[in-house]
Amino acid sequence: MKVPRLFGVRLRVFAAVFALLLLQACSATAPSGNPDSPIRIAGVFSGAVTDADYNALGWVALDEAAKKYDAHTSFSENVEVPDVERVMREYVADGYTIVWSHGSQYYQQTLKLALEFPEVSFIGEFDAEPEDLPDNLWVIDRNFHNAFYPIGVLAGALTKQGKIGYVGGLSLPFSYSEVHAVQQALTDTGSSAQLTSVWTGNFNDPTKAQQITRQMSDQGNDVIIGSMNMGMVGVFQAAKQDDREQWIVGKYTDKSQFSPEDAGASVVYDFVGPLDDIVGDILAGQRTGYLPLGFDTGVEIVMPDRVPAEVRAKVDQAVADIISGKIVVVKDTTPVK
Repeated sequence: MKVPRLFGVRLRVFAAVFALLLLQACSATAPSGNPDSPIRIAGVFSGAVTDADYNALGWVALDEAAKKYDAHTSFSENVEVPDVERVMREYVADGYTIVWSHGSQYYQQTLKLALEFPEVSFIGEFDAEPEDLPDNLWVIDRNFHNAFYPIGVLAGALTKQGKIGYVGGLSLPFSYSEVHAVQQALTDTGSSAQLTSVWTGNFNDPTKAQQITRQMSDQGNDVIIGSMNMGMVGVFQAAKQDDREQWIVGKYTDKSQFSPEDAGASVVYDFVGPLDDIVGDILAGQRTGYLPLGFDTGVEIVMPDRVPAEVRAKVDQAVADIISGKIVVVKDTTPVK
C-alpha cells in the first residue's frame, strides 16, 4: 500500500465543484469514466457533492480513481441511512465491482452487504479498527482525534481570553473524541484555557451554527473550533459580523475565504490517496484491509499567514511528534456532558 503522500486538495475540490455545477446546469448526471471498463466503482454520499466539503472530497476521489484505473464510475448523493442498503443493492445488481460508502453512519449496512455478496468488493468507513473483517471489505478509519490534538495546541496558544469553544453537528463518538483530543493537548501543554463544547444537532444548518457561535463569542470564547459540514458557513458568518478578534478553525476543506480576517486553521482531508491505494490493492487481489487516516495519509493542518510564527511552529511540532509516535493521542469516545 502506497499511502505516505499528500495532495493539492484545495485546488482539486474547487475545480471539481465548479465542474459539477456546470454539469448540473446541463442536467448531466450520467455515470462517468469508461462505460466499457470491467472496473465499475460506485460511491454513496450523504450530502450533495457540490458542498465543497466532505461529499465533494468523496466525488474528487471517485473521479480521480476513474481516470487512473480507466474505470466506469457512478455515485448517489443525499443518501439517508435508511436508504443506503437499497442504494448499494442496486449498484450490486447493476454489476458494480467496487462499492464505497463515504461515511461511518453507513458502516453496518456496508458490512451486511459485504457478507451477503462476497464477489463484490466493498469499502466502508469507521472510526475504529473493526474485528473480523470479511475477505471483501476495506475500512478507512478517519481518526479525527489525531488531527484535533494539534488544533488544541493551536487554540491554547492563540486564546487571549482563556476560553475555547467547540461547535459540533451531531453528538457522535468521533465528535467526542475530537473534544477529548483538544483537551488532552491543552493539558499536555500546560494551558489553563477552558474548553466548552456545544452541538447544534445538524452538520448542515448554518443558521443554527451562527446562533451558537454568537453565543459562544458573547461568553468570551475567542477561539472557536467547528466540526461541521455546511454549518461551518454559519460559524464564519457569525465571526465576520463580530468586531472582536477571533480565531475560527474549520474542518474537511479550507473555508477561510468566508472570513479571512478570522481564520485560524483548517483541518483538511484528502480521500484521493486512500481510495487510489485501496482500489489498486483490490485490483491486485488484496480485497480486505484497514487504512487509518493520518498526517502522512491524507490529513493536513492548514494555517493562514495571520497565525504567528511561534504558534505555527508549535502546531508543526505537534504534528511531527504524532507522526513519530512521541505523542500518542488517546481515542476517547466517552460522551461529553
